[in-house]
Amino acid sequence: MRIPVRLPAPSRCAPVAALAACLFAIGTAAAQGAPAAPAPADGVAAAACPAILQHTFPRLQDEKPQSLCQYSGKVVLVVNTASFCGFTPQYKGLEALDSKYRSRGLVVLGFPSNDFAQESGSNKEIADFCESTFGVKFPMFAKSSVRGANANPLFKQLALASGTTPKWNFYKYLIGRDGKVVQAWSSMTAPDENAFVKVLESQLAAAN
Repeated sequence: MRIPVRLPAPSRCAPVAALAACLFAIGTAAAQGAPAAPAPADGVAAAACPAILQHTFPRLQDEKPQSLCQYSGKVVLVVNTASFCGFTPQYKGLEALDSKYRSRGLVVLGFPSNDFAQESGSNKEIADFCESTFGVKFPMFAKSSVRGANANPLFKQLALASGTTPKWNFYKYLIGRDGKVVQAWSSMTAPDENAFVKVLESQLAAAN
């Protein structure tokens, strides 16, 4: 609703007084009826999403951009993967983890990489292999580098937060509901290893 503003008559006020009265009248009108400017939606979204998840990556299957902010408030297990590695059968265990604990707030995120010369296929070939061989349904992203100067921004942050970079395929990083890196595990740690699962379950039981 437009609020009328009465300006003082020029003939009755000195120029300075008229200006002051005008500013006072406009300020009073704004305070009484003008709507407050809404907070930027992007700012609100960014505040709710932990810094480590403020990244967007192409989905493996169709390369459609996916924001990791959609996993805010979840326990996130990040794994760099490869199709022709001695640890490749861990795909089965990772899918089992994601399926078992999904309802409790876990999500496994797979990042195929050829950093160790064991992932030479295209994104489509990788996606077909993972689904047909191991029934992988957890989110996976387009092939990228996970170590060194060319590492994707998520893995750069993971390396800084954990103090370690992937030494081989199927390195594992656990991010808590609060967006903080909990722990990193080497490729030798199987997805069903008791000590690993114990840490995972403790994070799932924690409140955000």
